[in-house]
Amino acid sequence: MLVGRRRERAILDRLLSTVRAGSGAALALSGEAGIGKSALLEYAVESAPDLRILRAAGVEAEMELAFAALHQLCAPLLDQRGRLPARQSDALATVFGLGPATPPDRLLLGLAVLSLVSEAASERPLLCVVDDAHWVDRASAAALGFAARRLLAEPVAMLIATREPSEEFRALPELVVEGLPDADARLLLRSAVDGPLDEQVRERIIAETRGNPLALLELPWGLTPVQLAGGFGLPAALPIPRSLAQCYARRVEGLPEDARLLLLVAAADSTGDPSLVCRAAQRLGIREEAVAAVERAGLLEIGIGVRFRHPLVRSEVYGAASPRDRRMVHRMLAEVTDPQRDPDRRIWHLARATADPEEAVAAELERSAQRARERGGLAAAAAFLERAVDLTPDPTRRMGRLLLAAQSQHLAGATDAATRLLAIAEAGPLDELGHARLDLLRAHFAFARPGGTDATAMLRGAARRLQPLAPGLARMAHLEALCAAVCAGRLARDGDVAEVAADALAAPAPPGRSPRACDFLLDGLATLFVEGYAAALPTIRRALRAFLTEPCTEDTLRWMWFAGFVGAAVWDDDAWDQLSARHLQVVSESGALEVLKFPRCLRATVHTLAGELTTAESQVVATEAAGEACGTRFPGYGAIVLAAWRGDEEEVSELTRTITDDVVPRGEGIGLTAAHWANAVLLNGLGRHEEALSAAERASEGAEQVVFATWGLGELILAASRCGRADRAAETLERLSAQTRASGTDWALGMEAGLRALLSTGDAAERLHVEAIERLSRTRIRVELARAHLRYGEWLRRERRRTDARDQLRTAHAMLDAMGVEAFARRAETELLATGERVRRRAPGIPEQLTTQEAQVARLATEGLSNPEIATRLFISPRTAEYHLHKVFAKLGISSRIQLERALRQETTAMAAG
Repeated sequence: MLVGRRRERAILDRLLSTVRAGSGAALALSGEAGIGKSALLEYAVESAPDLRILRAAGVEAEMELAFAALHQLCAPLLDQRGRLPARQSDALATVFGLGPATPPDRLLLGLAVLSLVSEAASERPLLCVVDDAHWVDRASAAALGFAARRLLAEPVAMLIATREPSEEFRALPELVVEGLPDADARLLLRSAVDGPLDEQVRERIIAETRGNPLALLELPWGLTPVQLAGGFGLPAALPIPRSLAQCYARRVEGLPEDARLLLLVAAADSTGDPSLVCRAAQRLGIREEAVAAVERAGLLEIGIGVRFRHPLVRSEVYGAASPRDRRMVHRMLAEVTDPQRDPDRRIWHLARATADPEEAVAAELERSAQRARERGGLAAAAAFLERAVDLTPDPTRRMGRLLLAAQSQHLAGATDAATRLLAIAEAGPLDELGHARLDLLRAHFAFARPGGTDATAMLRGAARRLQPLAPGLARMAHLEALCAAVCAGRLARDGDVAEVAADALAAPAPPGRSPRACDFLLDGLATLFVEGYAAALPTIRRALRAFLTEPCTEDTLRWMWFAGFVGAAVWDDDAWDQLSARHLQVVSESGALEVLKFPRCLRATVHTLAGELTTAESQVVATEAAGEACGTRFPGYGAIVLAAWRGDEEEVSELTRTITDDVVPRGEGIGLTAAHWANAVLLNGLGRHEEALSAAERASEGAEQVVFATWGLGELILAASRCGRADRAAETLERLSAQTRASGTDWALGMEAGLRALLSTGDAAERLHVEAIERLSRTRIRVELARAHLRYGEWLRRERRRTDARDQLRTAHAMLDAMGVEAFARRAETELLATGERVRRRAPGIPEQLTTQEAQVARLATEGLSNPEIATRLFISPRTAEYHLHKVFAKLGISSRIQLERALRQETTAMAAG
């Protein structure tokens, strides 16, 4: 009987009503052990006979087994898998061992779980109940937390009971379950005690239990009538839940030996499979009477499943058992576990049963770790490897497994555990290669953590140490060091980028191996910083071709984004476009949605400079949705580039603050350079050239900032020429032309011609303006082509050639306005007004009455994306995408997608006119 809990029951009733009305809801119930969370979950289940119920429960012994809780909850829904998008279906197939072993990205898997429960709920509303979530394995918790946070338009309720919300569930609405009020506590205690209860004893129990329902029910168990009636011999005050554990311990101690051993078998098993527990018990010679004994004691029920009265019983039984008994029980469970159907659980039991080092068991654990990695269970892989380390007799092999375990913990985000394992490895008997690998792992950790600006020096050191031992691995370490130095930029504190590049140039490729794309990239980039731009170009171009033509290996996929970035550095807009597009496609097809944040950001910049600002915005939106979905924030490089060209001063200012706050602690100076360049673009567009000059000067500091700093030189020349600083502009132009002339691409030479025209007069200036337009028209960089028309029109007007000026200014205005490059479009409009011509400006955008999520869905719908495609982009379910689209239709007074684009255009035009 659930005593009291009126407030909590009302909250659960409202949540169930929400689901019955067709909307989704999630709630985390938190509180100490025994406080009544499980009872509230049962109340919700009993109150929802019209809903389909799915259950899962965390088990302490299963915390190391990847996706154990997800198997419990989602296995009944696998018949719906065929209705999911292919990559989501494949992710679930991998997790459930039904398909190819390709590690699913955690966001893709979370989206698959969301889609799965959404599809199941289309037939009947769904209630998902997860008890003891503090013991749910991390891989399951990440997927369930993702799905719970994204419930909206699907009739699904998710209730999570946990002692304290973990990171995965912390963002959910929380119901803190506290002790019962005294009146309800007295009522519950009265129901648990037969016979008289002394008033002082009653009040003492109520006070000491602090209204904890399980304590009120369990503490009187086993006390004599004398103790209950007069309080004589009543146990001293103990903290909850320790006092509960001792109550259970007293009950266990009073059982026959067979019954205690049966409890230990059930505690060591994590499946809850009664047939498996019974087979193990039979092999141990446990008599059938033991089942009746544990059930009479109220400690364990064996029926359809195996269920302890409370998780504390399981913990107390397992913890109180002798090591010998635990090993015996685990060995028997290993013997009765099917090695074909459940090899990982079998070897986990066998490892627990093994006291001394045994290579055969350690090797099986390593194979289980590999299977866990293939399913995306990095935390489980680390657990298998750690146990393998304990059981490995050979010291060298032991250290190798220890380093693999540390790497798995690091990739799983368990930084403290990874650091602990590295410290153990450092004290162990490592050979020279082991020490070098240890150095490389430390450098990886430093590169990943906030404030990790010492990573470059550590990567350099690891690369040097690896060079004579593993030249291929050393080359990749040199490339990482060079990338770290470029990213650190102005915030670097551990060596100049030229020093890092010199180390890389001195590192030969492994003998007998043909150079690959990554080798060309390393050599070209290193040459750039040591010997200069012209010397590096042939090798860099060879690298770009190789990345476009070579099959996608793990290394090429890892460095393709950086190759595209380098393509922009050498003014190769085709390579930049193709590599960034290929990287995005490959990563998308692999399902690595979390990794998508960077390629989407890069594509947003490509699309912005191509004048495709609406497409760029969809990439920015998808990046933000990915960050929100996984609870992380990625620096808004793509967003600030887009906002700068749109002329949105407020947005640029906010993003500058956000980026600065993000990148400075990480030592990521390239972020500051990008922000300064974006501000220079914005301010030049707004005509505030003195401020633009200052921002451009900050952007162009440091040769290691190979892209944004170079682009900053162009903004500096433009701003300086407008401020009457011709000398400053000319000096900067010479710096820029050393690169553009060596590059020789239409993008490079078109930019140089347009900027040189600003410092020229007469026929020379006109020839340069025309050359800039001709060259840039052969590139994808449409915003610069439009600015070239604008600069030519401005020059023509000042030369009093109004008719010619109007032609150029009309072209510039039409291009800039169509793109949504607002500030420069206003500049073109002002210049046209000065020639005596009025223009009507289009007003792009989204109507104000739409919410942010509705606006995102509307934009993607106008691009022709289906509801499932929109859902994948925004990390929501197709049902939620449909829900938002219907609200957009209602607000705009339309009934179909065909009408959407026109309705948006009409609304925004009306807004602008108003």
